[in-house]
Amino acid sequence: MKYLILLGDGMADYKIKELNNKTPLQKARTPHMDRLAAKGVLGTASTVPAGYPPGSDVANLSVMGYDPAEYYTGRSPLEAVSMGVELEPDDVAFRCNLVTLSEEGAYEEKTMIDYSADEITTPESGELIRQIDKTLGTEDIVFHAGFRFRHLMVWKGGPAGCKLTPPHDISGRVITEYLPRDEGGATLLKLMKESYNLLSGHPLNKKRVDQGLRPANSVWFWGQGKKPSLTSFYEKYGLKASVISAVDLIKGIGISAGLDIVAVENVTGTVETNFRGKVAAALDELAKGQDLVYLHVEAPDAASHRGETGTKIKAIEMVDEMLGLLLAGLSQFGDYKVMTLPDHPTPLSIMTHTDKPVPFVIYTSGQDNKNANGVYDEEAAAKSGLVFPEGHKLMDYFIHGR
Repeated sequence: MKYLILLGDGMADYKIKELNNKTPLQKARTPHMDRLAAKGVLGTASTVPAGYPPGSDVANLSVMGYDPAEYYTGRSPLEAVSMGVELEPDDVAFRCNLVTLSEEGAYEEKTMIDYSADEITTPESGELIRQIDKTLGTEDIVFHAGFRFRHLMVWKGGPAGCKLTPPHDISGRVITEYLPRDEGGATLLKLMKESYNLLSGHPLNKKRVDQGLRPANSVWFWGQGKKPSLTSFYEKYGLKASVISAVDLIKGIGISAGLDIVAVENVTGTVETNFRGKVAAALDELAKGQDLVYLHVEAPDAASHRGETGTKIKAIEMVDEMLGLLLAGLSQFGDYKVMTLPDHPTPLSIMTHTDKPVPFVIYTSGQDNKNANGVYDEEAAAKSGLVFPEGHKLMDYFIHGR
């Protein structure tokens, strides 16, 4: 038996008036998801336990079968694992976004214009982060360049309890009440202010402005935590597995769980990603002997955070096209099971994540349940009556049927 999980990050949403009171998942053309729903099993899962932040870190841990209450230590340490940054027991890792803040007034009075600085490219952002580390880094505080706008800061002996806010949660808002607070907050705020002074006049940002692009004029810290420790996926399930994703967080969870990480050229985390390359890589992993592939697609979530309804629908349709290609390729392996789902909802109306249950569909080759509804969306899944209040138990159900 071969297993494949196709995860469309943030696909689930609320009904939108402009879409005739439909969700983007209902509006999008998804013949392959609907075909699975007509023949397979629909249900919902709560991937974010009560009291936990509704982020992709917590949610993907759940989907991979890991109880966040037992394994979650923060987002950034998982990204550090993917980036090859070794953390000591007393190190605290922080996600360090390059963002665009408004130019008027004092730092505390600025507005979060763009949490991704217009999806700044990796070469550009790497140059800026290296300058930040050279100028603001110390023996105890080190900056590491990552992918596009996503970077890392490691603070030796730093505080893990500082109150921080993800920048994608506050798009278009004045940042005053979302600045770092509590233990270590003053140091982090000082670094953010100094980064603004350094980056605002940087030649690279001046060039970006001349090109009509937003400048990456400040760092923004969030998602802190300490080194994680996960039980191996093979030990839990007896399956050899691989992860395919453009996102360091997902790759970091995979590495921590002992999964193989598959590199695919030209993956971006947006609708411009090399989705055919990701599909080919997934099928190739199964052909080489892997039992399970976890294929993560960031594009629906990225569109949601930017409030782009049309782009989100396009991203969902891209995920469905990927599913069609995967189903055609899976036929070569005989028996297989496929599960498609989001990790969490990312409603366009609020442009950030929620902890609401997500819809899933599971299909086993040869299955024909003849479901009357025959569509995959939030409403149909909720009506199925199959509910996993503890989302981390969904993986057991997917693999073992219980």
